[in-house]
Amino acid sequence: MLDIALVGTAGAFPLPNRWLSALLVRLGTRMLLFDCGEGTQISMRRLGWGFKALDTICLSHLHADHAAGLPGLLLTVGNAGRSEPLTIFGPTGTEAAVRGLRAVAPVLPYEVVIQELNGGETMSWAGAQLGCLAVDHALPCLAYRVDLSRARRFDPARARALGLPVPLWKGLQHGDAVEWQGRSVAADEVLGPDRRGLRLAYVTDTRPTSELPSFLAEADLLVSEGTYGDPADAERAVENKHMLFGEAAMLARAAGAKRLWLTHFSAKLTQPADYLPHATAVFPPTVIGHDHLTGTLSFADEDPNG
Repeated sequence: MLDIALVGTAGAFPLPNRWLSALLVRLGTRMLLFDCGEGTQISMRRLGWGFKALDTICLSHLHADHAAGLPGLLLTVGNAGRSEPLTIFGPTGTEAAVRGLRAVAPVLPYEVVIQELNGGETMSWAGAQLGCLAVDHALPCLAYRVDLSRARRFDPARARALGLPVPLWKGLQHGDAVEWQGRSVAADEVLGPDRRGLRLAYVTDTRPTSELPSFLAEADLLVSEGTYGDPADAERAVENKHMLFGEAAMLARAAGAKRLWLTHFSAKLTQPADYLPHATAVFPPTVIGHDHLTGTLSFADEDPNG
């Protein structure tokens, strides 16, 4: 189960009622943050999920509205009592940028580990897989994906029919073979078929690319920029390497996503909901994001909405 919260939904600069785009993800006792613009820590405090459990930050790119909030947030995480390492992922240049930003936050009670990515790498986080893809913006920029796999269902009746004692069940549940009465018992003998996991995707500050649909394929939730709502802004979207609402919706449809949350709104979009029909005409399950919008992704048979 993944808990998800939009920390902010503004692009370029924060507004009195709209913090800069960031997305917080919680899995068990751990948290991951996508992007960290100015004021992110303030909005996170209002959200109320805490700070100490934050162990990973993924930067899409190094424009100020996605990275300038790092010093304050890192200090707040330390003041919350964190002593374990915190990892920052980002595109080429992240190490130098973080080093510069930390000039005003040089002493922390935990280690900051930085890993630069080119796109295509896969990392582990909290039992999930974290993937990235290079996208099309003015600076090196990454889309991200969180994949949470699901174990196959263990069948106790089949284990009992084989005469297997309960202490051996744990290994089989983890997919390992066990030895019993002179023979090897494979996990396949007591496990059901593969079960679908969960996929969350985060895409911002990019034009649509041909690689994105396969990277985002069958996402349970796609959180995507919709910098411009009005189709009349198409030329501006191309020039600034951003997306229209309709383009984000086409991307969600092409990827076979289940739901789409739009975020990263231009300051001129004082009422993003006015432009929602441009997205829902293409992809009906589209929602206009707002600060502190939260949701939970659950495995299919655990979700009453399936």
